[in-house]
Amino acid sequence: MVTTVYFISVGSRQVFGSKDPLEPAAKEKPKVLYLTHSAGFKHPVLPFSETMFKEIGERNDFEVTPTQDCSLISAKGLAPYKAVVFYTTGELPISDEQKAALLDYIKSGHGFVGIHSATDTFYKWPEYGEMIGGYFDGHPWHQEVAIKVEDQKADATKHLGPSFKITDEIYQFKNYSRDKVHVLMSLDVASVDLTKKGVNRTDKDFATAWTRSYGKGRVFYTALGHREEVWKDERFQKHLVGGLRWAARF
Repeated sequence: MVTTVYFISVGSRQVFGSKDPLEPAAKEKPKVLYLTHSAGFKHPVLPFSETMFKEIGERNDFEVTPTQDCSLISAKGLAPYKAVVFYTTGELPISDEQKAALLDYIKSGHGFVGIHSATDTFYKWPEYGEMIGGYFDGHPWHQEVAIKVEDQKADATKHLGPSFKITDEIYQFKNYSRDKVHVLMSLDVASVDLTKKGVNRTDKDFATAWTRSYGKGRVFYTALGHREEVWKDERFQKHLVGGLRWAARF
């Protein structure tokens, strides 16, 4: 083995050492952009989620950059990141050029992750709804529910077993079809009142997480994450990390 010997002068002293030129440099952690801009309803959990997501990243060897700055949604702004994560609402203030840059970023092979109200975003931009897989259409239930795990082998769900119970705000969706997404989890309708006011779907299909391909990229969406208790829940954290790793391929 070839070893390089060096010395450094420190005041009147010389410090000797050695370094193996073949020693690999420290691997750079994958970077994830976490956008939490609210152009509609602002979820109280957002500041907590920003802190918690950074901690989750640190424990799992990736770096999360939380931001409310929509100007980062551009070809240049997205370039350093393996994936972009939206916990957003409303018609975000981005230009047509930025919209094209976001879709190009995903189609070129990067990851997109939507959390909870990411489906309550960009109703006036149909391409976004197609990309993410559906739009929010009300939340009839905010209670303890049973969730069926339809794909027990996926990275986002393999730790959950065939079903589990959780207390959270449960969404229903429009412009959503199983023909366009791969459902990971869905609401066990036996655990809720289907006659409750505001229930719009008649097919009893209430997906709570799914994946889909988009060009060369991957999209992961989870409807969970409304409550701080959910963000503290190790099951949700593993669910989020598994889906993110799948989408971003790291």
